[in-house]
Formats: sequence, C-alpha cells, structure tokens
Amino acid sequence: MSAKPKSPTKLPDRENLREILAYNIRLLRVTKGWSQERLANECELDRTYVSAIERCRWNVSLSNIEKLAEALECQAWFLLKYPEGNQP
Repeated sequence: MSAKPKSPTKLPDRENLREILAYNIRLLRVTKGWSQERLANECELDRTYVSAIERCRWNVSLSNIEKLAEALECQAWFLLKYPEGNQP
C-alpha cells in the first residue's frame, strides 16, 4: 500500500515556470487523491516522467501539458499560473 499523497509544502518561485508547473500538478493530483502512477496512467505518460516533472527535472512539451491538464480536469494555462492566494 502506498503512502497518502502530500500537498506541496511551499509556494514556488514566481520566476520559475517549472516550479509553478510542478506545484500546480502536485496540488491538483493530491486533491484528487491520485498517486503519480495514477496520473501517469490517466495521461498515458511514464510514471518516472511525471515524477521528474514534479521535481522540476524536465522541460515539458505543450502536448504533455495539455495531457496533464485534461487528466487533472483544468485548463492548460492554469498549470502555468502562479497560485495566487493558494496556500499549501
């Protein structure tokens, strides 16, 4: 049995789009109660790729941002928007 997903603990750097993307993906994924593996399956992406995105290790293509947004039921632009007022 895997551990319960945890929300991000700090807000991302306003100037770092990879951190903002990672924060928003993780926040939405945890809100749904999904593991990284579940999100990867929903997007038809590899679990290690989703993990690398959440750790800011990869530049993500627009196509994959669209896949992630569709699975997380949000607009793609939302994943790149600084989380104003959203506290972890």
